[in-house]
Amino acid sequence: MWVYIVKRLLLMIPTLLGVLLLTFVVIQFVPGGPVEQYLAEARAAGGAAGAEGGAVYRGAQGVDPKRIEQIKALYGFDKPAHERFFQMLGQFARFDLGTSFFQNKPVADLIIEKLPVSITLGLWTFLISYGVAVPLGVAKAVRAGTRFDLVTTLIILVGYAIPGFVLGVALLVIFGGQLQWFPLRGLTSSNWEELSWGARIVDYLWHITLPVTAMVLGSFAVTAMLTKNAFLEEIRKQYVMTARAKGLSERQVLWKHVFRNALIPIVTGFPAAFIGAFFAGSLLIETLFSLDGLGLLSYESVIRRDYPVVLGTLFLFTLIGLVTKLISDLCYVWVDPRVKFD
Repeated sequence: MWVYIVKRLLLMIPTLLGVLLLTFVVIQFVPGGPVEQYLAEARAAGGAAGAEGGAVYRGAQGVDPKRIEQIKALYGFDKPAHERFFQMLGQFARFDLGTSFFQNKPVADLIIEKLPVSITLGLWTFLISYGVAVPLGVAKAVRAGTRFDLVTTLIILVGYAIPGFVLGVALLVIFGGQLQWFPLRGLTSSNWEELSWGARIVDYLWHITLPVTAMVLGSFAVTAMLTKNAFLEEIRKQYVMTARAKGLSERQVLWKHVFRNALIPIVTGFPAAFIGAFFAGSLLIETLFSLDGLGLLSYESVIRRDYPVVLGTLFLFTLIGLVTKLISDLCYVWVDPRVKFD
């Protein structure tokens, strides 16, 4: 076991380096880097100032070459690409994610600042998916082939087939626009600080209902159907027939014998789902409901070519993903001691 863990930890190093190297190389060929973005903003601001003042600002015509060299030095683009790559690796080895080019904040602070929104969306999605989908999957397995199974399967598959952002638009139009039951944007009301604690909780739940509903259906359907199929596979095995022949009640057979074995594929995915709840970001949902989370941060950093944010978040999330994958594999042994990695 320990040999396997050490091997997996050592394999994380080349995997992480490969991901960073591939992304860094792609970035070098993407047009419109941060220097060009800065100059474009300067020209736009200069043109606007000239239009208001009745004169043409020099930035609208061009930028002094010396100024361009200063901007390149500011962003570190005066150095060769390979030197910048190894400098970045040195920073990441110290868990220094760098500083945003355009927001002038450490990348770590930006991630911490955006985390509450993503935690809210991800954690509620995780709790609802597992808290409702697993019991529903068990009920569907026990009642396989009945009207209950057919109706719930139809509802689940219809919900799964609808993209989250399409459902979000429909929820906004119906419940936010026409009926006006829920707010259209934000996690809290503008007067949230003035409310009592009870009113704050109600206001928060009131705001989060629509975006969480739009996010939960996809993972809800997958978890429910996976639970049902896992239980059906176990119920048909020989040990279940033996347990019933010994006179055990159906409840004892289901929860004492079938439940543990059937949960193996579900529990092994539990760590990834739980960690993902804290770092998941849905760009479309966050944009649709005006929620400033990690998804929107990643999108804006790519559009603005804010490379420290792009590479810093990529490093952090890839590292977390690799560790979570290892924990998921180790859960096989915890759930089923018969599994041996050697």
